[in-house]
Amino acid sequence: MVSDKMVNEPEARSLNFIEQIVEKDLAEGVNNGRIQTRFPPEPNGYLHIGHVKAICMDFGIAEKYNGVCNLRFDDTNPVKEDTEYVETIERDIAWLGFKWGKIFYASDYFQQLYDLAIRFIKEGKAYVDEQTAEQIAEQKGTPTEPGVASPYRDRPIEENLRLFEAMQRGEIEEGKMVLRAKIDMANPNMHFRDPIMYRIITSHPHHRTGTKWKVYPMYDFAHGQSDYFEGVTHSICTLEFEVHRPLYDYFLDQITGENFAGLSPYGPDYRPKQREFNRLNITYTVMSKRKMLQLVKEGLVAGWDDPRMPTVCGLRRRGYTPQAIRTFMDKIGYTKVEGMIDQGLLEHVIREDLKETAPRVCAIFDPVKLVITNYEGEGETIVAENIDGHPELGTREMKFGKELWIERGDFLEEADNKFYRLSPGGREVRLKASYIIQATGCEKDENGNITTVYATYDPNSKSGTEGGNRKTKATINWVECNSAVEAEVRLYDRLFAVENPSAEEGDFRDLLNPDSLKVVSAKVEASLAKAKPQDHFQLLKQGYFVVDDDSQPEHLILNRTCSLKDNYLK
Repeated sequence: MVSDKMVNEPEARSLNFIEQIVEKDLAEGVNNGRIQTRFPPEPNGYLHIGHVKAICMDFGIAEKYNGVCNLRFDDTNPVKEDTEYVETIERDIAWLGFKWGKIFYASDYFQQLYDLAIRFIKEGKAYVDEQTAEQIAEQKGTPTEPGVASPYRDRPIEENLRLFEAMQRGEIEEGKMVLRAKIDMANPNMHFRDPIMYRIITSHPHHRTGTKWKVYPMYDFAHGQSDYFEGVTHSICTLEFEVHRPLYDYFLDQITGENFAGLSPYGPDYRPKQREFNRLNITYTVMSKRKMLQLVKEGLVAGWDDPRMPTVCGLRRRGYTPQAIRTFMDKIGYTKVEGMIDQGLLEHVIREDLKETAPRVCAIFDPVKLVITNYEGEGETIVAENIDGHPELGTREMKFGKELWIERGDFLEEADNKFYRLSPGGREVRLKASYIIQATGCEKDENGNITTVYATYDPNSKSGTEGGNRKTKATINWVECNSAVEAEVRLYDRLFAVENPSAEEGDFRDLLNPDSLKVVSAKVEASLAKAKPQDHFQLLKQGYFVVDDDSQPEHLILNRTCSLKDNYLK
């Protein structure tokens, strides 16, 4: 039954085309009004932001329409798969805030798929081919020219059965034989030209089934059948699988209907439906697992979770929040048209997210010492709001004293009237959240570099007091010298120097941005001494940062999430 919410006109106009399909199916009672989706990653690498688009769609549809989304690992190629990837995929999905109904594996259905393959052979719909992969590819033909039938296409059913069973027993060498569906070598859809259903893999044990299986199903044969066995109603894929959909439907045709109703607990009318949406492509990065793996193996990045990588774990380590990533997916939407998304939009949404939640702290990247000559005593505590104007978000304590660190660029010995920060000559400048000071001079080393700036302060100008309302044209950041925490700061930028590295000729590794990481040290407020991994901060005038996973109490590491400057809206 369709709820009032589903047919609400204003909301209906904003539905994406997949949601429109789902609502139409619900209204027509397709699959008895049941909604079941699945997210089917292959456990051969780490999830990246492109997968997140599919995750948000698969889990989002289930959430919106009171259905269920299961997690199914497409583990049909033991050569590339590993339990490490299974664990990280589960962790990443949970971190994004999604909950699956059940966990399945394609390997759960190996016996059922094998039995179906035997059935195909017995019905004359599949045959064992002994040609090489190159020969098979050559005989496929072109989209405008029919293919050439394999010389093994019409071998007897009994011989096909014997050979296929020998393949499974491990009696046939890897690469020597495959099982192909017998469909149509002249079909204009190249995927119908006797696609491979099974290949032999004996060189690598499976991460779940060990060496039990010697033959493994191909994606096109395993995927639709796995959907069917599980009860999936909407099999939602990215656009490159659109040309595979007729083959998806063909294989389902062979196992659905009255004669095969016993294969599914959902009755003879049940049938999954595949639909496709556009992939996510973002500027200044790559979405290819193969290319990402090259970057990791060759040490061009510091692992899958390197904050420059578009992986979910890399984004997390960079300081992106689950909410920001999901907001990004909502903004880009789902269509049937491929395109390129500006990375600036991704940076914009995390900036907007952290602007409301990240405490502000002072950090000095290029420090020079400031001595307040008329300040007496051992120091005092300044209480500052975490986010100015939002006392409900808490406060922090800043140690204040006679000697402070300030940014070197905040002082000029000789300045014109366009420079409003510290300079001798009576100009007043406020120290953030504290006092107004005036520079009186400076000290230099033998090379003429300024080592110390001298100033006086007005003890009656403390922020928050009656005398602290006096306005100045500039406010500068500072950190008290004795309590300052030394931090390693990693300034991350875009991984590639060109907008679309995948479209460029030559080796994509030559397009890496040589300035994608700069490591500097900084003096930060003492309040950060207790900061924990994944704590977020805005370092005033510097950007948004997150505490790195490897940070220790004695060695604070901060990763830049994004700068303060937002060029996207411009």
